[in-house]
Amino acid sequence: MEVFEAIRILILFALAFVAALFITPFITHFLLRFNLRKKNIRDEITAPVFNQFHKGKANTPTMGGIIVWGTIVGLALIFFIFAKLFDGFASYFDFVNRAETYLPLAALFFSAIVGLADDMFGILGKGPKGGGLSIVQKLGLYFLVATIGAWWFYFRLSWTTFYIPFVGGVEVGWWYIPIFIFILAATAFSANEADGLDGLAGGTLFFAFAALAVVSFVLHRYDLAALNGVILGALLAFLWFNIYPARFFMGDTGSMSLGITLGVMAMLTNTALLLPFFAFIPMIESLSVIVQVISKKIRKKKIFLSTPIHHHFEGLGWPESQITMRFWIISAVMSTVGLVVFFLYRFL
Repeated sequence: MEVFEAIRILILFALAFVAALFITPFITHFLLRFNLRKKNIRDEITAPVFNQFHKGKANTPTMGGIIVWGTIVGLALIFFIFAKLFDGFASYFDFVNRAETYLPLAALFFSAIVGLADDMFGILGKGPKGGGLSIVQKLGLYFLVATIGAWWFYFRLSWTTFYIPFVGGVEVGWWYIPIFIFILAATAFSANEADGLDGLAGGTLFFAFAALAVVSFVLHRYDLAALNGVILGALLAFLWFNIYPARFFMGDTGSMSLGITLGVMAMLTNTALLLPFFAFIPMIESLSVIVQVISKKIRKKKIFLSTPIHHHFEGLGWPESQITMRFWIISAVMSTVGLVVFFLYRFL
């Protein structure tokens, strides 16, 4: 049984990779044809370090995250329809499951649309300083999406237990709602902050979803593991074009949807407290922003040259590709540590 499921996941991973590679030229042509480019780079006065290293990236196509979530949603629909029309072998690849993947797929799609709207604001020069929604406005959207998810988990699914490693399930009652909201908002915000260097968000999220694929498989949630496999295949194809020098940026339509989905999957697998391992770099990126803001408000001084922290390392003279690769290595190591913790508290 497990062998067939593993083969199924690997095939879906490969299909997603090929499908994403196939649609990339069409998406790229679409982005260029309609001039959907990142036009606003933070100015030299408010963000001197960022401007110094990124002003040459102005007019780079954005919203490349469509390739990732478009592939995922497209394959989910295709195999779901095929399974209904052609019973038997076609259903083998159908990973749309009410208990396991309805919520992650819904979260992925609807948050992608919200992120797409934010990207369009930026392209059209709307919002504060003409760069789309502000951080406060984005946080508001994250909390809105997270609140809808929390309502569904608490009132429709009656989830009131929060799992703590080496302790087990703890009954938290209605506190499950704010916990859920915080986790989803945090993962969305962290994924967004990590999307600042070519290949950085895609690579670090790849390791996070890879860890959740292992967790889902061990928990015998094979459809959820299959969905993770599809996400990994699409992300890998996206990275083929997004590594330095990037052909296009992921955009909020990618980072927001993947961040929200990561949080939903962590809650579904009761591994929310392992997210600091699985999504270590995105977490550090968002924490650096929070610490910098607090320091500027209270001490009137910066701690970092620029935030998120990858810009600090750029200011220190690290090449962009070197920062990305080193952060990938850290992500791989920390995701492995998270899996070790998962296996220890599950089997010991």
